[in-house]
Amino acid sequence: MKVTVFGVGYVGLVSGTCLAELGNQVVCVDIDAARIERLLAAEIPFHEPGLSDMVRGNVAAGRLSFTSDAAAAVAHGDLLFIAVGTPPAEDGSADLSQVLAVAATIGGQMEDFKVVVNKSTVPVGTGDQVEGVVADALQQRQRADLGFAVVSNPEFLKEGAAIGDFMRPDRVVIGCDSTEVGQRARTLLSRLYAPFNRHHERTLYMDRRSAELTKYAANAMLATRISFMNEIANLADAVGADVDAVRRGIGSDERIGQSFLYAGTGYGGSCFPKDTQALVSTAKLHGLDMQVVQAVERVNQAQKSILLQRVVERFGDDLRGLTFGVWGLAFKPDTDDMREAPSRVVVRGLLERGARVLAHDPVAMANAREQLNADLQDHADLLTRLSLCFSPQDAVAGVDALVIVTEWKAYRSPDFEALAQAMRQQVIFDGRNLYDPAQMREAGFQYVGIGRRSGI
Repeated sequence: MKVTVFGVGYVGLVSGTCLAELGNQVVCVDIDAARIERLLAAEIPFHEPGLSDMVRGNVAAGRLSFTSDAAAAVAHGDLLFIAVGTPPAEDGSADLSQVLAVAATIGGQMEDFKVVVNKSTVPVGTGDQVEGVVADALQQRQRADLGFAVVSNPEFLKEGAAIGDFMRPDRVVIGCDSTEVGQRARTLLSRLYAPFNRHHERTLYMDRRSAELTKYAANAMLATRISFMNEIANLADAVGADVDAVRRGIGSDERIGQSFLYAGTGYGGSCFPKDTQALVSTAKLHGLDMQVVQAVERVNQAQKSILLQRVVERFGDDLRGLTFGVWGLAFKPDTDDMREAPSRVVVRGLLERGARVLAHDPVAMANAREQLNADLQDHADLLTRLSLCFSPQDAVAGVDALVIVTEWKAYRSPDFEALAQAMRQQVIFDGRNLYDPAQMREAGFQYVGIGRRSGI
């Protein structure tokens, strides 16, 4: 099938590449000419395991191409995917300017029937707005005779595992209406996603607004589980329980399950923070107060400071003369994404209290340098005490404590004897509960986990 994807950011590039991998003819288009040039030179603008090789393979096979020519891109595709950003506005609502700009471009360029597919994460009712913008553009061109359909097809991709999520989906959600053009769109999308349904029907058809709400509801539920377990972990610390035992105890209940029950330093990234805020904003527009979701966000913001609280409990609020190693800067493993990363709170808090910080991340160093410089641009003196290190070993040389923020595999099984020798004081604040408290105590470390302080 002929597919056009507007936007070569995370969702657009992954989706377009995976659709090409399935044998479709895919054109990815973006107004950022510099980014298109990088892609034409086989340079991937972000880290996602396996994506670079897949892009190169499909470009070489002639199934995937990149352009900044919107007219040619619209002409190419029978299915036109909108996969541009919807960043949060100041009030927490989703900024739809990029989505609606693409809709106007489509309406201004199309010459035959098109299916416009909203892949971007958008509030309920956005499909109606996109439909109106396309219709207005056609009316201005006196081409209202051209038929089109607008469909909601939200993405459910996890950073670091996006290719697997796309190619082996739990479900494919398609929201379309029951009109003639809506059913025509359903037929085309059924053909597109047929490879996923050969052995098991994974496509869920529903109305457009329900599909839009499904995306936000899914992310809000996952965020809720994370914040709930973080609150349980903090209670476990207070009462002397072990949150890992609690996790196994409740996760064995089939009504609950094991996923997203790991305590830590809070969630970050581009999805959960903005999507929970956008869901609250949408509810307010309809006179509703989503108290649970608001509480989830409050808990998450507080949890990002939990490691700092533990550090202050151990060393005091004045950290001058002390050096801390930080392992992990990206908001999660297998990505270089620093958006809303808990490490930003940790690093800034340590520096503001006078500490020196040695930090390492396997892939996010460039983005971390840029983001931390931006975070501290008004406090250049703090940056003089921050060093980004080439290796995990460099980040623990002579430190008074190690703070683990991101659970990269490279940090899971260190040489603890060498680690102890490298550190000035053998203290570890483990924000991801990577290690067993009893074993750490036997190895001579003072070990502070999240909800596992009973093991000290």
